[in-house]
Amino acid sequence: MDYNSNFYSFNSSDWKEKLLYWADKNFPFLAWTTGNAHSYRHGTFGDFLFLGKEKLNEDELWNQVSWKVGILGYDLKNRFENLTSQNPAFFPLPDFCFFSPNWIFTIYPEGIVSQNPIPESWIAAIDRQEIPVEKKITCQILPQLSEEEYLEKVAAIQQQILEGNTYEANFCQAYSGEFESWDPISAFLRLNQLSKMPFAALFKAKTTWLVSASPERFLKKSGNQLIAQPIKGTITRHTDPTEDQKNKNSLLSSEKERAENLMITDLMRNDLSKVSQTGSVEVEELFGIYALPRVFQMISTVRSELIPGVNFKEIIEATFPMGSMTGAPKISTMEILDQLESFKRGWFSGAFGWIDDQGDFDFSVVIRSIIADLEEKKMYFGVGSAITIDASASHEHEECALKAQAIFELLRGN
Repeated sequence: MDYNSNFYSFNSSDWKEKLLYWADKNFPFLAWTTGNAHSYRHGTFGDFLFLGKEKLNEDELWNQVSWKVGILGYDLKNRFENLTSQNPAFFPLPDFCFFSPNWIFTIYPEGIVSQNPIPESWIAAIDRQEIPVEKKITCQILPQLSEEEYLEKVAAIQQQILEGNTYEANFCQAYSGEFESWDPISAFLRLNQLSKMPFAALFKAKTTWLVSASPERFLKKSGNQLIAQPIKGTITRHTDPTEDQKNKNSLLSSEKERAENLMITDLMRNDLSKVSQTGSVEVEELFGIYALPRVFQMISTVRSELIPGVNFKEIIEATFPMGSMTGAPKISTMEILDQLESFKRGWFSGAFGWIDDQGDFDFSVVIRSIIADLEEKKMYFGVGSAITIDASASHEHEECALKAQAIFELLRGN
């Protein structure tokens, strides 16, 4: 697209915040994405604002050739495999929620670029837009599992491993809260200050919101190339450069973390092979160590060349959900997780992203993310880690706390 002729600047220094509040007031569906200038193999999310008025139905999602933005919920797996999700939901969420954007703005430091000319009155309205003085972003949150219960669940998974039913399971726990009022826009902006991630996103579907600081790509399609980038392996950052480097080296050399990462990388190779040309699936990077604001992550990159004629639905059926959020082998492990987890994941550990009008797409994994409904006045977020036979349950519990650290700080007002 040629955006050069449709550039718009604003008078105020806080124009991005005003733009989001103006968009919320005028559109029932919106999505804001940013890669926070991270260096990431095959790029990050672009800096976009998508605005829409109507939700797509299932046929339009799978078959309509157009821009589409939205979420694939984790429980969509039940449509692709003989699986169920019996656990209670915090509030109702659709298995997928997409809209076709009426407007797409590319965000630059000095202003926005639109694919079509926008009314001049919009620019004036955005400049005049008021930002709420009292921004409610804190919320009392409670764990669904006590630490003792968590340790018991990990022991149960390790028993399943001994019985040969799984090799690695990404067990997740949830935190939930209720509120009278909550400001998802301010929450997103604050979370993005606390933890700048390569796949950050704010998504609104009427009263339901996703506030996401995701570090992980699920799947990207560019032409006939597919890219998957599973994360397995986490260690904290340190303020002292010498200690920070020690932690980075420790993660890279950890046999446990490398074994976990390799299992999921092999799983993703298998998933991609279902829709890829024979011999085209390759591991482009194995055990890459990426520096994020609070943690180092071990990330591998798998790429392949698509079989000609394979469509979006066939790709998702072959690869969804992300193997890093299930474990291996995928189907039996998801059955075990549904038995042992205490909540319906809903949008958590699903995928958020967009498909363009050429059929290319980019999706993140919905982790390190808050899901809230302003009508239900409820929110929740999930966090998980990989359980293997040699995993320390107490260490995995600490790793979950590390991954959720920025969200805890946001919601507790630290």
